[in-house]
Amino acid sequence: MPQMKTITTTEDLAAFCTMAAGHPYVTVDTEFLRERTYYSKLCLIQLAVPGDTDESAVLVDPILGSDMSLEPLYALFRNPDVVKVFHAARQDLEIFYVDAKVFPEPLFDTQVAAMVCGFGEQVGYETLVRKIAKEGVDKSSRFTDWSRRPLSDAQKSYALADVTHLRKIYEYLAAQLQKQGRAKWVAEELRILTNPETYISRPEDAWQRVKTRTQSGKFLAIVRELARFREAYAQERNIPRSRVFKDDALVELASTKPQNLGDLNKSRLLLREARKGEIADGILAAIQAGIACPREAMPEGAKDDGKLQVNPALADLLRVLLKAKTEKSGVAAKLIASSADLDALAAGRRDVPAMMGWRHEVFGHDAERLCAGEIALAAKGKTVRIVELS
Repeated sequence: MPQMKTITTTEDLAAFCTMAAGHPYVTVDTEFLRERTYYSKLCLIQLAVPGDTDESAVLVDPILGSDMSLEPLYALFRNPDVVKVFHAARQDLEIFYVDAKVFPEPLFDTQVAAMVCGFGEQVGYETLVRKIAKEGVDKSSRFTDWSRRPLSDAQKSYALADVTHLRKIYEYLAAQLQKQGRAKWVAEELRILTNPETYISRPEDAWQRVKTRTQSGKFLAIVRELARFREAYAQERNIPRSRVFKDDALVELASTKPQNLGDLNKSRLLLREARKGEIADGILAAIQAGIACPREAMPEGAKDDGKLQVNPALADLLRVLLKAKTEKSGVAAKLIASSADLDALAAGRRDVPAMMGWRHEVFGHDAERLCAGEIALAAKGKTVRIVELS
């Protein structure tokens, strides 16, 4: 088994990052826990540069190295000459943004690149290792509690494999994107990942994540205040929002509108800890604030797309066009346009993701022309082709 180096000091991290700055790219992954906290607890960072020596891949342990500064890594993240390669980067990026308000630039996400190159939607790392690196992944350490020490050699090896195989995957996908001229497609998708708004959870907006059947303003005003209190409480104490109260309890509280502790104790779905103390006081105050909300300040319910005047025949034609475009581009249909997008287009709307950026180039432009009667679809053998209508 190759020697696995674990970095626990700022000096060693700085030495590796200085060495990495001389390479065209560095692969990055993290291991973290979030079951017991609101924010992810960073447990391990894996880094690798091109090469196959023991020094080319390392583990960075912020638990054993509790006094270690990650600033050398963040300096590498800011280095424009080194591509930072992740797979399914969103949760990793959130950790670094919350900790240091830094995003890796330039960024490459192999999951996004694989989708654009025709490997399907949200393709897993193991699939890419098997199909591109022609290797297998040891799954024995998948359910490791990464906060516990010491880590076994098997756990370290499992963690390192997340960045060592990633080197071949990146090199292959980067070449494919260059060949297909789709690098800008990936860049468009990555703008979402490097937008701070992606990772900011504002208590006043938390109600929008709560699914409710009732869309009345009075009801949603109470939902908004309960969600606002829960989000702020969870953030301040760094505990999961479900530990304050779950969504089903929130909806029940908004419906029953308890006025005092006696009423609160009649709740079927509220956790025992939420029936007393600060949480109970916060719930009752939130309900009162929701009830007192003036009509003009009440939130609006979600738009009911069921009321769209969808042309069913046109919707079917758009689905046929999407299928043809999917086969031609090799990109998963769901990545190009959702079923809701197609129905909206068939109802005359154009403010949908399928009409923006590279999706418009691949599908949206011809979808618009189909809706306008400028083109028709014709079957030829097993393929569907576009016919221009003069």
